[in-house]
Amino acid sequence: MKEKDQKTAEGILFTDQYQLTMAQLYHRLGLHEKPVQFDHFFRDYPDYGLHKAGYCINAGLEWLLDWMQNAYFRDEDIALLRSQTGRTGKKIFDENFLSWLRQHGNFSGISLRAIPEGRVVHPNVPLTVVQGPLAMAQILETALLNQLNYQTLVATKAARIHEIGRGQLFLEFGARRAQDKGAIAGARAALIGGADFTSNVGVSHVLGLPPKGTHAHSMVQVFLTLGMSELEAFRAYAEIYPDDCLLLVDTINTLESGIPNAIKVFEELQRQGHKPMGIRLDSGDLAYLSIQAAKMLNAAGFPEANITLSNELDELNLWQILTQIEEEAPRHGLDYNDLIKRLVYGVGTRLITSAGDSALGGVYKLVAVRNEEQWVPAIKISETAGKIPNPANKQVWRIYDRRHRATADLVCLNEEAPREMDPVVLRHPTDHSKYRLLHQQDIVEIEPLLVDIFRDGQLVYDLPSIPAIRDTRKADVARLDAGVKRLMNPHIYHVSLSQRLWNLKQELIHAVQESNGVK
Repeated sequence: MKEKDQKTAEGILFTDQYQLTMAQLYHRLGLHEKPVQFDHFFRDYPDYGLHKAGYCINAGLEWLLDWMQNAYFRDEDIALLRSQTGRTGKKIFDENFLSWLRQHGNFSGISLRAIPEGRVVHPNVPLTVVQGPLAMAQILETALLNQLNYQTLVATKAARIHEIGRGQLFLEFGARRAQDKGAIAGARAALIGGADFTSNVGVSHVLGLPPKGTHAHSMVQVFLTLGMSELEAFRAYAEIYPDDCLLLVDTINTLESGIPNAIKVFEELQRQGHKPMGIRLDSGDLAYLSIQAAKMLNAAGFPEANITLSNELDELNLWQILTQIEEEAPRHGLDYNDLIKRLVYGVGTRLITSAGDSALGGVYKLVAVRNEEQWVPAIKISETAGKIPNPANKQVWRIYDRRHRATADLVCLNEEAPREMDPVVLRHPTDHSKYRLLHQQDIVEIEPLLVDIFRDGQLVYDLPSIPAIRDTRKADVARLDAGVKRLMNPHIYHVSLSQRLWNLKQELIHAVQESNGVK
């Protein structure tokens, strides 16, 4: 793509057509600068078929903010909009609207509150709250959902892989299988969620982390095709990278050729004063091969050599591999815990594409309109109760019980203070018969989740580094109940409404139904 075309495709016009047609309608009616509030949230956890997430990891915010600060309607963008015509040849956008876009078509009037990146998040909780002039807040929707939904999706899967993998070294290998440049955002999200490094060189350097990788089967194939051997290929690689020598051993035969040849090279490196890193297994029964590889490496005097596993890994088959190793390792004279500490996971396709559930159901819904001096709550009614957004300006509070575990996220009206409530009433978002009471004596901490990020187009929040975001994730995940983190059939984490917000929501639903003749 030419540079000028890339600026067009990835700039302010990275939006859906209906955002622009609605914006023109608002402009025609004089509503385009009326302050409004939209909430971004997702309705359900990723469901991978055989298993389902019980929590998500918020991600993508910093890159969205970068985009917002640099996106505006250029002369070139206005010219393209001017050229658009409808079915009869009439221009879609009039000159008054285009003139307004050229002068005011940026996000300088937008304020944004959000739950920071790396935090554990749950369905129906506002992750991002956008306030600002109606037209530009509407135009923001597409880019916001695109960037935040995807990174949250990948960060969530990465967190689950990290947890199932016992926190062992975890590498993201997905660039070759990702959807175009989604590989870049996906690598960042994976690093937030639990990957220690990525093989993606460019984004690694951007984020201040060293890229990691080994070699491909093709390197060995080149030597074989030219009449040389696998051993010669390994020696050539080791000569250049003596202190970073990790060899892929399954090009010919893992147990009869690959590992024996790797051991020969490791012995040569050891005699030269170098410490070999280990081997990579990319095919076959990875649990069985890990055990056999450990036995062979131990016998050769390399009990600390890493064993990197790759090939379509995700949290489910990694759990199966580790379970099989736990059952079989003792029969082979191996200590399970010692073996696990040697494993490294190279995860590619199934992480970067979020295999099993490839899209997060994140939405962007209008919840309030400012009329004169007050915010008027807005409601959207659906025949499916779970699709009715929670109206008004709100704050989200995370409540920790006596065990210092997160026990509920309470969505309140912005002016409410849960510490002043006793008991705290936790209403089910859709079922009027379900509620829960928490007394202050049973609560050790109540924490607000939404923080000010962007105020009138200016960043007012110190964006954390990737290591700091990871620390946030680790702390949040550690305070979840084990049942919520479970791979299969996780416990349901309570997301609740305050009594006042519940009452307001019901009043608005009934008022809209009555005024529109709905019984």
